Amino acid sequence: MSSTNRTKQDTNNTRSGNGKKNGKGSVAHALLLTVGGLFLAGAVIGGLLLTYALVVMTPQLPDLGAITDYQPKVPLRIYTADHVLIGEFGEERRSLVKLDDIPADMKNAVLAIEDARFYQHGGIDVIGILRAGLTDILHGGASQGASTITMQVARNVFLSSEKTYSRKIYEILLAYKIESALSKDQILEVYMNQIYLGQRSFGFAAAARTYFGKDLKDISLAQAAMLAGLPKAPSAYNPVVNPKRAHVRQQYILKRMLDLKFITQEQFDQAAAEDIQVKTKGNNYNVHAEYAIEMVRQMLFAQYKEDTYTRGLTVITTLNSADQDAAYDAVRKGVMDYDRRHGYRGPEATIDLPAEGDARDQAIEDALQDKPDNDDILPAVVLSADPKQVQVMLRNDNTVTISGEGLKFAAAALSAKAGKGLKIQKGSVIRVINTAKGWQITQLPQVEATMVSLTPQDGAIRSLVGGFDFNQNKFNHVTQAWRQPGSTFKPFIYSAALEKGFGPASIINDAPVSFPGGPGQDAWEPKDDDQPDGPMPLRTGLQRSKNLVSIRLLDAIGVKYAQEFVTSHFGFDIDKTPPYLPLALGAGQVTPLQLVGAYAVLANGGYRVNPYLISQVTDSRGNVLSKVEPQVAGQNATRVLDPRNSFIMTSLLQSVAQRGTGAGTNVLHRTDLAGKTGTTNDAFDGWFAGYQNSLVAVAWMGYDQPKSLGSREFGAQLALPIWTEYMGRALRGVPQTQMPMPAGISTINGEFYFDNFTPGNGFIASLGLGAGAPAPLEIGPDGVPLPPPAPPAAGAAPTTQQEDEKQNILKLFSGH
Repeated sequence: MSSTNRTKQDTNNTRSGNGKKNGKGSVAHALLLTVGGLFLAGAVIGGLLLTYALVVMTPQLPDLGAITDYQPKVPLRIYTADHVLIGEFGEERRSLVKLDDIPADMKNAVLAIEDARFYQHGGIDVIGILRAGLTDILHGGASQGASTITMQVARNVFLSSEKTYSRKIYEILLAYKIESALSKDQILEVYMNQIYLGQRSFGFAAAARTYFGKDLKDISLAQAAMLAGLPKAPSAYNPVVNPKRAHVRQQYILKRMLDLKFITQEQFDQAAAEDIQVKTKGNNYNVHAEYAIEMVRQMLFAQYKEDTYTRGLTVITTLNSADQDAAYDAVRKGVMDYDRRHGYRGPEATIDLPAEGDARDQAIEDALQDKPDNDDILPAVVLSADPKQVQVMLRNDNTVTISGEGLKFAAAALSAKAGKGLKIQKGSVIRVINTAKGWQITQLPQVEATMVSLTPQDGAIRSLVGGFDFNQNKFNHVTQAWRQPGSTFKPFIYSAALEKGFGPASIINDAPVSFPGGPGQDAWEPKDDDQPDGPMPLRTGLQRSKNLVSIRLLDAIGVKYAQEFVTSHFGFDIDKTPPYLPLALGAGQVTPLQLVGAYAVLANGGYRVNPYLISQVTDSRGNVLSKVEPQVAGQNATRVLDPRNSFIMTSLLQSVAQRGTGAGTNVLHRTDLAGKTGTTNDAFDGWFAGYQNSLVAVAWMGYDQPKSLGSREFGAQLALPIWTEYMGRALRGVPQTQMPMPAGISTINGEFYFDNFTPGNGFIASLGLGAGAPAPLEIGPDGVPLPPPAPPAAGAAPTTQQEDEKQNILKLFSGH
């Protein structure tokens, strides 16, 4: 090869080598330029975005007044007189609490799951944003957020929840603005009060009551962790709707708290194993006063309309929390006792139950979905059943085995001979209750009952239970049920008779009587539950609730007079108090609230007081909007009844309570109780109305659609046990007090008389005995007239009593 050719080849080789080197350099250079360009473009874009944010978006940021002067929609809150929260109404359930009043476990649970570095960052967690951005890119869209607690406050107070980049920028800018205006503790306090947590609950205090029926300060670590799981997705982690998913998230949060050293291993183990009882539909407060708070809501709405639910009104009622508890428990017990006396009616439903597994669990969940708990009466699905043992599953997936005494009530339904509608078998939907004696089969009662009590001196309502269960039946029987009062109305007829000259010692003939009917009608011949007993004192007639005695009295004083007297003196409606003789048996109509107000007149010495439930209303700033100045007996209340009348009627009603149809009150071992039983025709209604000096109460039982409570049921078995159960607790520690005898009353032979109606001076000694009636009879301790003494034998010396009578007759003729 020539030198020339070799030189050209070397040159070509050199060029070739250089070309390769230059090519590699070009790629690296290009890559460097590209990355640099991207960074430069990013910087430019970032700068533009920052400029846009500062120039355009920042001026559009809202004023922080909504946070710095934090005034969210606050619901109507209702309290008892002793300041126990019993209810609230509003679009947003919310209870504002200071950060210092929030338990440490609750704060730590929220920080652990929502923003563990909350106290370290300046409102924006850059690491979290980068992590979320990378996740978004990998998933091809905005799928994960990186919101700090401050950003969540910004979003919840000012922005929407849509996932857009512009909203995120506004959120970041607002977060910085909030951090510059508020301290970390202030921000966390707003968050804990503002965040939505499902079930119309805003803030953790409201959620604690909604889900657990507790004040926030009383929740456990396990409950705090469950609540902390709600902000991410309240519907998905709602422990009422999705208990299993809520439990999984709760366990994750507890693990996070352990990892962050917010709790110890021992605390973790205990909380992770805790069986959390979540409130389902029903009462979210410690005191059952649903009927009363609905009355309050209606009264407030009538005045304030829609503002009722948002302006933070606080209502103090006259209810006493202990009395309200006692009344609620007494009604529940009385109704359940009656229901058990009348037998088991059978399962509520029956479903096809799959074999054990997910399908079975789902079938049970579906079956119980529309069967809310009724306080402690729980729905359950039967897994297996025989006469000796029944196994059921509850809503919370717990399995309960019932045997022995727990099966007694439903024994007939477990028999092989049980009919199709009665039989308890696999798949039956039944009710169970956990008592001191263990789990028992029970059922939801169909009968209703009420209890209302008030302070007779001023009309303040101490307790009000309008039915067995508000969620089952919202009809308030205390205020809305117009029912015949039966024999509880008799005392008002007797009170009217006292003003006409009758007295406790008047002898009334308990004998058959006939009254002519109208044109073309048969005569009315009233009957009694037992055989007529002949002449007896008026006191005995009321004590034994004798119908014929009451009718004779009403006939004697006149029905028009009696109608005017009972309506003007005791407040009964004249159009519901018909002026005819069956009124003596309670043939008119009253409500329990009206009846308790009427008995208050007897209890307080003769004054009309107006029953009232609301004592004070304040706004969110504590300004008093209204305050009741009640009418008080002996001060500013109107006297409607002679104090002598009130005193003697109390004496008569104490005889009823101690020795008559109301003798069941003796279980309370008090001598200052007065009251009257009542049972209407065919036992459609059972009543007891009575009082002590400081408290008057009325109990009622019956069906909404009137029907017989049973041929052997009377007020003494139906309502009196409710009354005594309540009064036993309400009067615990209250000393016995007897009404002082007013002026104008004489005592003759141990009986009371008006001074202007004494024997021989206007006093009506007898009624219905005819001409030549015998002298008043001596009455035995059981209220039955004693037989007359045998005439003295011929030649026998006169008795001391006969000698006294002879001397009295001689004195009359001698003018001494």
